[in-house]
Amino acid sequence: MVTIVAGKLMIKPGLRDEFIEKSREAIMQARENEFCDDFSVSPDPVESDRVNIFENWKSRSALDAFRNAGPESDIFLLVEAIDVNEYEIDT
Repeated sequence: MVTIVAGKLMIKPGLRDEFIEKSREAIMQARENEFCDDFSVSPDPVESDRVNIFENWKSRSALDAFRNAGPESDIFLLVEAIDVNEYEIDT
């Protein structure tokens, strides 16, 4: 069963570029992970304080393992609101 993570984060005003830059290490680690098919943190082209999230993992356990072993960061101090969902899809 594939796990998809998708949604948006609203970043504190003026801090979106910092959020994107601080996301770079996690993005690179995820993309190097054999159980990750895609991982993206992207600035929204319309809303200046919005970041779009998309992750595609081969399994829920792979996602959980990545989250538990991922880089420590204070990145979420930059976030005002989170609207991200996870979906389990049979393949």
